Amino acid sequence: MFDFLEGYDVLGAFWMTVKLTALSAVGSLIWGTLLAAMRVSPVPLMRGFGTAYVNIVRNIPLTVIILFNSLGLAPIFGMTLGSENFKIQGFRLAVLGFVVYTAAFVCEALRSGINTVPLGQAEAARAIGLNFTQTLRLIVLPQAFRSVIGPLANVLIALTKNTTVAAAIGVAEAAALMKTMIENEAQTLLIGAVFAFGFVVLTLPTGLLLGWLSKRLAVKR
Repeated sequence: MFDFLEGYDVLGAFWMTVKLTALSAVGSLIWGTLLAAMRVSPVPLMRGFGTAYVNIVRNIPLTVIILFNSLGLAPIFGMTLGSENFKIQGFRLAVLGFVVYTAAFVCEALRSGINTVPLGQAEAARAIGLNFTQTLRLIVLPQAFRSVIGPLANVLIALTKNTTVAAAIGVAEAAALMKTMIENEAQTLLIGAVFAFGFVVLTLPTGLLLGWLSKRLAVKR
């Protein structure tokens, strides 16, 4: 029944999806945390930048960002991201695009978590001499992260599914291979079922694990 899989590196394609997801998730978490800090910063310029970034990026389709990275950054602005190899360059540009896009959603999830921290804790931190950065790093963010594990899990699952957009710039991940197989083979329904099952295997355990962590680490008020 599954003879049509012979000659295709399905596991390799899903491994590429995993690498895209993992690197993009780390980058999005770092950049999204910085954006969230900007959005609650006492400095008006930083607040303005964070607000503008989130509102603009969230309203741009991900495909547009990925295509701009591929067709604009490298050919027009000469950004090769450390490699002249087309495949490596495409992979890195895709990761950059996912980080730029997903960080906006990470920022908003974290900002909602920051808003759950009682204002009195920040005031007490300032009363004992902590500055804004120390208060955010030591008091606010640890509690905020614990309260938004569930929303961040949803962002991660969405990111995993969004990696299929990388096929538009030639990154050989799961969606790109599925397209090739559908063009070459007659088993369209089975091919779709195999790749749908593959994405369920990637996303379902992630959602269950992070959902369990969300309940386990929830901040008790």
